[in-house]
Amino acid sequence: MIQKRIYTILLIAAACSLSWAVARSFMGHIDTAGPLFILFFVLLAIGLRGYASLKGFSYTVVIFAAVTAALYYPDYFLELRGFTLAALITPLIQLIMFGMGTSMSVRDFAGVAKMPKGVIIGVVCQFTIMPLMGYTLASLTDFSPEIAAGIILIGCAPSGMASNVICYLAKGNLALSITVTSLGTLMAPFMTPLLMGWLGGSFIEVDVLAMMWDIFKMVIIPIGLGLVVNRMLRNHSNIINRIMPLVSMAGIAVIIVIITAAGRDSLLTIGPLLILVVSMHNLSGYTLGYWVARLFRLSEQDCRTIAIEVGMQNGGLASGIAKEMGKIATVGLAPAVFGPLMNITGSVLASWWHRKPIT
Repeated sequence: MIQKRIYTILLIAAACSLSWAVARSFMGHIDTAGPLFILFFVLLAIGLRGYASLKGFSYTVVIFAAVTAALYYPDYFLELRGFTLAALITPLIQLIMFGMGTSMSVRDFAGVAKMPKGVIIGVVCQFTIMPLMGYTLASLTDFSPEIAAGIILIGCAPSGMASNVICYLAKGNLALSITVTSLGTLMAPFMTPLLMGWLGGSFIEVDVLAMMWDIFKMVIIPIGLGLVVNRMLRNHSNIINRIMPLVSMAGIAVIIVIITAAGRDSLLTIGPLLILVVSMHNLSGYTLGYWVARLFRLSEQDCRTIAIEVGMQNGGLASGIAKEMGKIATVGLAPAVFGPLMNITGSVLASWWHRKPIT
């Protein structure tokens, strides 16, 4: 009971911080409202932990706090004592992929043989719906070529491990989700550059072979090492599986903050419109993925899975590709926005499906 009161007090304090921040903004002091907005998100993130139905949003709210800090104080997230923090992005992606590898095994690919129809539909939808929707949305906007290319890039990326968690919460087919994620990730070094060269090449110059090598370094090698470690330390797999998701979450947060700081000026100019476009991209992935699966007469459980796998992309990998291209402040913006946004929409979708019986 005491803990519940503490969480309630924190939420009330969060509301007060937000009210004060908004009031200062309306009075023309938006530049000094930053600490209040940051405090609001921090208090909200902690307060949500006290409610079982809401605590899943806590991580995303922490991301918003970090992004707000990066927007108000970008210099702190660009360089540290002469070291350019953007140099951390690729190693962090490799660490995240290593973590993915430690949670994988050969059994994850058994689904290809057990449920080939669902796997094939899932992977094909993954590498057709989102890239084509990204190209369509990018073509309909007046964004600069590099920012438009970022919208296409996030569409060409595979799904990430967050989709597996959301699939589980949505009562989807977890085995199918893991198989599609694993297979799509391993195909990414080939499919993502080819799709970017085809669709993104009309906006910016894309070196397909260089991108293939960059993704190979960021994906295949770390995942391979993770698989080896998983096999060597299988008696301690529970410890690894508890630690690596936390490391991955922290890594994604750092990546988003660095990109936000680097692209701050562009975000302040086009932020609302970019959020709208990215939202449409994300939601169209869920919708089209679900109905294509229904068209091929998959079960309701598999349809939910395909929808989530298509709608949720690996924003971290897309950010790493943008960094390797030397365009983190422009091409990297859409992936940075997509990541936190998909966690919100995915959580809402999972909550709705969780309460809806599978027929």
